Amino acid sequence: MNRSKIEWCDHTWNPITGCWHNCKYCYAKRMATRFAGDIRLNMMAKTDYRIEKAADGSGNIYVLDKPMMNETGTISVYPFGFEPTFHRYRLNMPEKLKMGNNIFVGAMSDIFGKWVRDEWIKEILSVCQEYPIHNYLFLTKNPERYECIDAAGALPTGNNFWYGSTLTRPENKCFISNSHHTFWSIEPIHAPFQIWERDKFSPEWIIIGAETGRRKGKIIPPREWIEDIVQWCDEAGIPVFMKDSLTSIIGTNNMRREFPAQLQHPEISPKMKKKLFDVCAECNIQMKKSDMITLLARSRRGEQPKQFGFMCKDCFKKFCEGLGLVIPELAELAESITIGPGDADG
Repeated sequence: MNRSKIEWCDHTWNPITGCWHNCKYCYAKRMATRFAGDIRLNMMAKTDYRIEKAADGSGNIYVLDKPMMNETGTISVYPFGFEPTFHRYRLNMPEKLKMGNNIFVGAMSDIFGKWVRDEWIKEILSVCQEYPIHNYLFLTKNPERYECIDAAGALPTGNNFWYGSTLTRPENKCFISNSHHTFWSIEPIHAPFQIWERDKFSPEWIIIGAETGRRKGKIIPPREWIEDIVQWCDEAGIPVFMKDSLTSIIGTNNMRREFPAQLQHPEISPKMKKKLFDVCAECNIQMKKSDMITLLARSRRGEQPKQFGFMCKDCFKKFCEGLGLVIPELAELAESITIGPGDADG
């Protein structure tokens, strides 16, 4: 699980890496190739991996039950380059995050590609269901796979499951569903989108981005292409998220970074909630401890103060006023305020 550099998610989780779409502009392929190491040497270590047939019979997929180490003793993240690889040992990654996050599942692959085995997809979805504090976002260029899994009753419908379709041109297919959260990632945008001419179905979120990298034939979208999509989103009430790659095209002041409501308020685990939250000793409102005043006391000079509670800033102001104390500037207030006998001793 990696802290993401992708602007619209918190973390990326890649239980499967590699892809056979062969997109000329693919950033993931460039990255995997760069950090693959000695693929020929890795393939010779036959006891470290297994091979299984692709779901569509188009080739072989590598399976790793444990991390493959390279010659320097570190984990080889992409030991077979951009060839599809199931990293089974990564299935427990969501458990390691105690705070709820927006997790992009499969940033270095297409988990719903035709070559991915059904049982692997079901395993990944099952793990997601075990840890409902996170929002899980998927993207595919093969939305028919969503439909097949949904028809079998195996595509989760929870509020924290978001099924995205990658579109680069208006003729690309997308996942249409009234019982699942759906979104579009129009990236890289390679043609003007007259979205209002598509099916009447509207997604709940649209992400827009331009092609990156230095590919010969790279398409730089005109500003009008972006503005047309944004206009349609505004008329349809759809939040729109612009990636950094649009800054030079649309201008910094026109950048939009909007999220659907569900993706704005991720959950946290009960254990972390108990650790991070408490109640005000005066009004009993529950808040983050970091947003309240910590109450400390000590019985004699020289003792280490002991924490005995918290107070929200409004109640703390009233407390100070009631004792005739000068109210500190709360914006500049230290993390803890010590209240108790001992400080006034001669």
